[in-house]
Amino acid sequence: MPQRVLVTGERARGVALVVAGVITAQFGAGYAVTLFDELGPAGAAFLRLFFAAIVLVAVWRPRLRGHTLAELRLAVTFGVVLGAMNLSIYSAMDRIPLGVAVTIEFAGPMAVAVIGSRRPLDLLWVALAATGIVLLTDPGGGSLDSIGVMFALLAATMWAFYILLAERTGRVFPGGSGLAVAMVAGAVVVAPFGIGHAGSELLKPELLAAGLAVALASSVIPYSLDLEALRRLPASLFGVLMSLEPAVAALAGLIVLGQHLGAREWGAIALVVIASAGATAAPARAEATASS
Repeated sequence: MPQRVLVTGERARGVALVVAGVITAQFGAGYAVTLFDELGPAGAAFLRLFFAAIVLVAVWRPRLRGHTLAELRLAVTFGVVLGAMNLSIYSAMDRIPLGVAVTIEFAGPMAVAVIGSRRPLDLLWVALAATGIVLLTDPGGGSLDSIGVMFALLAATMWAFYILLAERTGRVFPGGSGLAVAMVAGAVVVAPFGIGHAGSELLKPELLAAGLAVALASSVIPYSLDLEALRRLPASLFGVLMSLEPAVAALAGLIVLGQHLGAREWGAIALVVIASAGATAAPARAEATASS
């Protein structure tokens, strides 16, 4: 009984960490959108990556010596994808509601979860997610900015590559040092776009402070909470909880930005959340059953 209580307590703490990370990340994204008038999406993305890189390098102190050229190339590639993902999702959020952008972006990790699977049930998850995204984009209705949708789809693609590269980078770099290197590379990649768009606005103390807050809320804190949560939770439960992100993003858009969504949009988000949770949990359950 004491052991079961301990395990239950650890799992409860892990769930709380994931939920806190999701809330922090999405409300941080909502706050980032409020900076677009002064900095534009590129300027806000650059400040987020720049400050996140500084914090992560200070925490992890990555050492490049001892790593092969291929390993360093992997970390840099990871960073390029990370930078492109941030820039594209911020560009999407500049044109379409936050909850809609994040929901479309979530097609990326869901695709990673089902690729290579031969389970018939996964076809249901794909169909549900596709239905939700089609309802959100409203083809022919003209209610959404098509360029914003394209940016969100690009962000989804980058998120899929991000997941694959993060796993590989984590195997060859200790702790979060690989992420720190990648964050530096991402900041360098986005710098020309951010500096070119925001210019001298990037030197204003109040905007620098806001950029630091976004970096902490959207990158440093969520990543740290996720790492701690994964020590306490099975990957399947972690994935299900992460599937809450589109719904939390919609709430952040409503509370922070006043972005009201209709019944069709909320229904579409619910479909994607259900599909993402099912697609993430099913492979892990199948693997656990096969190994038992």
